[in-house]
Amino acid sequence: MTMSAGWYLRRLSAMGPREVGGRTVDAVRRRRWRSARPVCPTVTGVRFTAVLPPGTIASVAPDAAKRLVAEADRLMAGHAEYFGVPRDDLVDPDWAYDPKTGRRAPWGYAFDVPYRDEDAVGDVKQIWELSRHQYLTVLAAAYALTGDERYAERVAAHLRSWWAANAPLRGVHWTSGIELGIRLLSWVWVRRLLDGWPGAAGLFEENPVALRQIWHHQRWLAAFPSRGSSANNHVIAEAAGQFAAACAFGWFPSSARWRADALRSLDRHLRSNTFLSGLNRELASEYHGLVLELGLAAVAEADAAGVPVPATVRIVLLRMTDALAAVVDDRLRPPRQGDSDDGYGLVVDGEGTDRWGSLLATGDAVFGRLPWWPEVTGTDVRTPLLTALVRPRRPAVSRPASRPAHFADAGLTVLRGPGGIWCRCDGGPHGFLSIAAHAHADALSVEVRQDGVDVLADPGTFCYHGQPEWRRYFRSTLGHNTLQLDDGDQSVSGGPFLWTRHARSRVLVADTSDPGVARWCAEHDGYLPSVHRRRVELTAGSRELRIVDEVRGGPRRAVRLAFHLGPSVVADLVGNRAELRWSRDGEDRSATLDLPGELSWRAHRGESEPPLGWYSAGFGRKEPATTLIGTGFTDGTAFTTVLGFHG
Repeated sequence: MTMSAGWYLRRLSAMGPREVGGRTVDAVRRRRWRSARPVCPTVTGVRFTAVLPPGTIASVAPDAAKRLVAEADRLMAGHAEYFGVPRDDLVDPDWAYDPKTGRRAPWGYAFDVPYRDEDAVGDVKQIWELSRHQYLTVLAAAYALTGDERYAERVAAHLRSWWAANAPLRGVHWTSGIELGIRLLSWVWVRRLLDGWPGAAGLFEENPVALRQIWHHQRWLAAFPSRGSSANNHVIAEAAGQFAAACAFGWFPSSARWRADALRSLDRHLRSNTFLSGLNRELASEYHGLVLELGLAAVAEADAAGVPVPATVRIVLLRMTDALAAVVDDRLRPPRQGDSDDGYGLVVDGEGTDRWGSLLATGDAVFGRLPWWPEVTGTDVRTPLLTALVRPRRPAVSRPASRPAHFADAGLTVLRGPGGIWCRCDGGPHGFLSIAAHAHADALSVEVRQDGVDVLADPGTFCYHGQPEWRRYFRSTLGHNTLQLDDGDQSVSGGPFLWTRHARSRVLVADTSDPGVARWCAEHDGYLPSVHRRRVELTAGSRELRIVDEVRGGPRRAVRLAFHLGPSVVADLVGNRAELRWSRDGEDRSATLDLPGELSWRAHRGESEPPLGWYSAGFGRKEPATTLIGTGFTDGTAFTTVLGFHG
C-alpha cells in the first residue's frame, strides 16, 4: 500500500509544530547518515553480568517447561506459523523473504525501502516478525531448561546469519523503531538464557560484529524516537528495548546516557499511554498486554542492574495489572477492542500458554493479587524468569477494594451476569492521540460472551497493510455491534492508521450496584446533527440482555444495525428472531436473539464483495461467521434487541 499526496497532507495536519520540527531534524539526520554512517567505538574486555539468580530455572513448572521444549523442537525442525502463514524454512531462513506473497524486500539504504508498498516489499509484518528474534528466545530458554547445546548452537547460527545479512542501516529491518526495540530486548534475554553455554561470550561481548549491531541499534533508537502523534505503543517498545540493552549491554561510552534517556522516555510515555484507571489509552486490549509486558521486562532489567526506577513506573504497571484483572471474562479473555496484531514483548513460552493468565501470574508475583482477582490455574515460563530479577517493592498506592466494572476515563463498562455472562460496553474516546492509529469506528458497540465464548463478537483486526478493503471493513462501524447511519462510519478515516474526525462519546449511566439489573447508557455525536444513544440492561434473574437504540434529532436517515456472532455460534434467522446454538466443553448452549421488528433482517456469512460476515481470531487470519444486519430508516422510534440465554 503506497501513500498518496493526499494522505501525506492529512498526516501532516495531525501533527503539531513541535512534531513537525522533530521530524524535519530526523529527515536531515537520515540524509546525513546515508553518506556518513556513525562509527561504532571500539570496546574490549567487557563482561555480561545480568544473569539469572541461581535456582531460577529449577523453579519453572514442569508442564510449562514441557510446552516450551515442544515448541523449541518444532522450531529446530524448521516449522513455525506467523499470522496464519506456515513456514517450513526456519532451519536456514531468508531474512528478507515474505512467505505470504513470495516477495523479497529490496536491499539498500534503510530509509529508502518503501516498506508500506506490498508490491515492492511483500507483507512487511511477515518479514519483520521473524526478525524480532522472539523464536530465538524460545530456543535459548530451551537450552537453559535442558542444557542441550543443539538449541544454543542454532541460536548462534541464526544470529550470525542475521547480522551478516542485515548490516547497520541497510534493508527493511532498519526502518521501524519498534522492531529494533523488541529485537534488542530479545538479544538481552538470549544472552541471559545462554549464559551457561561455553560459546555465549564469543557470540556476544567478544564478537565485534555483535557489539557493532548492538551499538547501532541503540544509536538508531536514540536518534529516531517515535514522536508526537505516533508516540503510542511503538515508543514504549523503543524505550524498553533501549533501556534493557543499555542496562545489560552497558559497554559503550554512550550507555549511561542512553540508559537515562530511555528510562525518562519510558516513565513519561507509560504515564501518557495509560489512563489513571489503568487501561491503555489506545483502547486496544492487545496493546495493553504488549505495553504491560514491555514495562515489566524493563523493570526486571533495572532491578537486575541496580538502576533506580521512578515510582511512577511501578505505579502505572500496577494499575495496568489491576485493570486487566478487572476486565477479563471467566476464561481470562480480555475485550477484543481496537486493533490487535499478536505483538508480544518477551516470548519464552510454548504454544498453549495463556498470555493473559501469564501476565496476571507475573502481576501477582510482583505486586500481589487482590482478593477479587480471578484465579489463574495455568503455568508459564516467563513469570519465574522475570520475577527472579525483580526486587520486591510494591508501590504505596491505593488499589480497588472490589472488582471495578466501570472505567470512566476509558469509557469501558463490563456488565456481568450468572452463568458466565460477560458484556463489554464501549462509550469511551475514539482513540489515542490525534491520529488514533489503532482505533476502530466502534462507538457504543457491545461485545457479549458466555463462559468465554463469543456470542455477540467483536470481529477483530485481520490486517494492516496490503489489503485496504479488508482493513476498512474490520475497523468500520458496520464491522461492529453498533448502529450505522447513511452507510457511513461514525469517525472519518484518512488512511489505514489515521482518523481525521473522531466521534465523541459520553457515558450517561453505568450502574452495576443492583445485583438484579446492571444498566448502561451512552451516546455519541458521530452522525451530527443526529445523535445515537444506546441503553443496555442485563437482568440477572432472566439472564436477559436488552439493547435499546435511539437516533435523536436530524433528518430521516437510512439505518443499518449490525450484530456479529462468534464463529462457533450457529444462527437460524426467521423474520426478526434468531435462534442461536453453540457448545462449550462438550455442553450444548443456546440463546434467542429477538431483533427490532421495525428493521428488515438478513444473515450474511463469509461475503467478500464487499466484505461482511467474518471473524479474525488473530492477525492475518479470518474465518466466516454469521452477521445479522437490519436495514430501515429512522422514524423517531427506538430499536429494541433482546438476547435471552437459555438454561
